[in-house]
Parts: sequence; C-alpha cells; structure tokens
Amino acid sequence: MAITYNWEIQQLECYAQHEGHVEVVFSIHWRRQATDGVYTAGVYGSQAIALAPGVPFTPFAELDKPQVEGWLVAAMGVGKIAALDAELDKQIEHQKNPPVVTPALPWEQA
Repeated sequence: MAITYNWEIQQLECYAQHEGHVEVVFSIHWRRQATDGVYTAGVYGSQAIALAPGVPFTPFAELDKPQVEGWLVAAMGVGKIAALDAELDKQIEHQKNPPVVTPALPWEQA
C-alpha cells in the first residue's frame, strides 16, 4: 500500500506587534505524519518563517491550514521535506521488518 503524508500544525508563535501588524507568525511548530494504512510514523519540529516584504498580510484570525502549510513548505524547501519523508518511510519499514529484535533468552525458553 502507498504511504500517505500529512502535516499537523501544533502551534504558531507570533510577535504581539511587528511592522504595524499584530499577531505576526514567526515560528511554526509542526508534526509530519505518514501511514501506509497499517503502520504509522511521525516526526516533529519547528520552522522559523519571515514576514515577506510585498506579500499581503493575513490577519492571524483569518489564517487557514493550507496557507500555513504553504509557508512551512516554502520555508523548508522540497529537499528537506523529501528527507523527512524518507525518514518516515524508514520508520515504517522498520516497523514491518524490525532491524533489532529481542528474542527470549535461550535458557528461559520452554
């Protein structure tokens, strides 16, 4: 089954006031989840973002998840996201085929 990925935005940190605006987001706390329908994996982190000059400002109360995800993807870049997804793929593969096992001690087996 194909692995699907999604973002979960956990928290947005804001400057109370910045460049004439209020509640200006400067950091996104995120979680990246992957699932193949049976196994699930996740990574988390935070990403700094900047108020881009010339880009229309969206008031905090009007933000939506797709817009914030767009900022996150733009700030991280496709290379970093590909590396995160590769790590998630590896986590799922290790759940399917564990590289380390802990069998019962030989002298305690029935």
